Amino acid sequence: DDSRVVQPQVNGESIYFMVFNRNKRGVTLNFRHPKGPAILRRMAAQADVLIENFRPGTMEAMGCSYSTLSQINPRLVMVSISGFGQDGPLARRPCFDSIAQAKSGLEALTGWPDQPPALVGTLIADYTTGLYAAIGILAALRRRDETGRGQLVDVALLDSLLSLLM
Repeated sequence: DDSRVVQPQVNGESIYFMVFNRNKRGVTLNFRHPKGPAILRRMAAQADVLIENFRPGTMEAMGCSYSTLSQINPRLVMVSISGFGQDGPLARRPCFDSIAQAKSGLEALTGWPDQPPALVGTLIADYTTGLYAAIGILAALRRRDETGRGQLVDVALLDSLLSLLM
């Protein structure tokens, strides 16, 4: 996590990292190790929510698609966050906040009239997509309370920014 080295730091720890990761527990899992996907499937069997942000197709290639995991745990809510959604011509392309800003047209609304387009002063695609993911999780959990079944929530950086242009 690159934010561990962001300045300023106190006693060798990034204040930024401490603020955004307080009260969180983390686990690392090497998906390239042969046991990695099996460990994820075991964890998903007991989870309420799983959030992933690989390029579309990666979870399927590891044998950890929503259809596979929901057979193990029918109550699982899985959120897939990507740049351009799970299907379509751009789905498998990489995407970062700055790319989503440019593709959405948001970048063209920022800056000065006599200058080239400029990025918004914060990671607005990441933040907005995270908020939409959280709203999707809450809605899916509410629905699960009624039906007993989880669901897949698909959230994309580009879609999130396009919604802000209205």
